Amino acid sequence: MELLLVRHGEAVAEEQDPARRLTPRGRSEVTEVAARLVRLGVGVDYIVHSGKLRAAQTADLLAEWLAPSRGVGELTGLDPHAEPGLARASIEARSGKLAVVGHLPHLGRLASLLVVGDADKGIVTLGSAAALGLVLGPDGWRVRLLVVPEPRAGS
Repeated sequence: MELLLVRHGEAVAEEQDPARRLTPRGRSEVTEVAARLVRLGVGVDYIVHSGKLRAAQTADLLAEWLAPSRGVGELTGLDPHAEPGLARASIEARSGKLAVVGHLPHLGRLASLLVVGDADKGIVTLGSAAALGLVLGPDGWRVRLLVVPEPRAGS
């Protein structure tokens, strides 16, 4: 099994937009990362997201580039403060190539749980639109790749 953990792109501040849609910069970051994933030969069968608008928009942008054969859908247990063990169980019950679009701190905790068996180890903090590729082998999950947007002026 292959897994792609993707943090949503930059979103509008909650005070400005309670739904927190992606900013133009956020859309650009996601598109840039998606294009790089395609150039690296990364493919997915299915993309799931938390259901929050910024994650759904990110998943839809990824789908435009990665063309998942089984489409895009929502998965419970991906909220920012959800217990990562719930997502782990859902992920490991699947087969194939899956992309999960979510939020911090959840994605970082999920990555730590999968790779080192402890959600609190903090092995990675994903910036906006970053994608962490993992592969499940006989000895457990291993990091395959990390793709981040190029830094912008003023960042």
